[in-house]
Amino acid sequence: MAEIFLFDLDGTLTESGTGIVNSVAYALEHFKIPVSDEKKELYRFVGPSLKDAFSGYYGFDEKQTMEAIRVYREYYTRQGMFENRVYDGVEEMLSSLKANGKRLMVATSKPEIYARQILDYFHLSSYFAFIGGSLISETRTDKTEVIRYVFESTGITDVSRAVMVGDRSHDMIGAKNTGIKKVGVLYGYGTRAELEEAEADLLIETPMDLIRYADTL
Repeated sequence: MAEIFLFDLDGTLTESGTGIVNSVAYALEHFKIPVSDEKKELYRFVGPSLKDAFSGYYGFDEKQTMEAIRVYREYYTRQGMFENRVYDGVEEMLSSLKANGKRLMVATSKPEIYARQILDYFHLSSYFAFIGGSLISETRTDKTEVIRYVFESTGITDVSRAVMVGDRSHDMIGAKNTGIKKVGVLYGYGTRAELEEAEADLLIETPMDLIRYADTL
């Protein structure tokens, strides 16, 4: 039975796409790269590290990537991080799991400093024993690294009762690489096909589904 639950942030706890997409568009405008009116092509930035996304999707070299991240953060820290909302049912789910003795933690590729600000803003921080993320220098962004960092920071050595909850394939891959169970959420930014291909152990339609299945993991 799972006792330790690690949660991704973007697309799992909060619907953060609008702020991230607007921040990316702001950065691309700096490089005079056109963006469609709907900005749908930018939603792929929700989840992966910014470093991987800018270099992978637009072929930016190291210098361009770091400049894009700098400009992105101009908008994000001023406005983007708050163009965001908590998914319906998330707080109830967290409250129920915690009341039933589960240890809750965050494992996000977002810089830890921003993750803490966002969770404080939405009054969710108190549910978590630890909030772990990447460094502002865009290191420790790989989800495998983040999960290991969370375990090391909390002194967890027995991971047999741990589970990772996330909406994208890199969440599932990070969980697989660290030997923990994998729960994919279908209400976020990933697709069923993406999560199935990444070998999620369980797929849930809503945050409240996690309560129903928690004791089966």
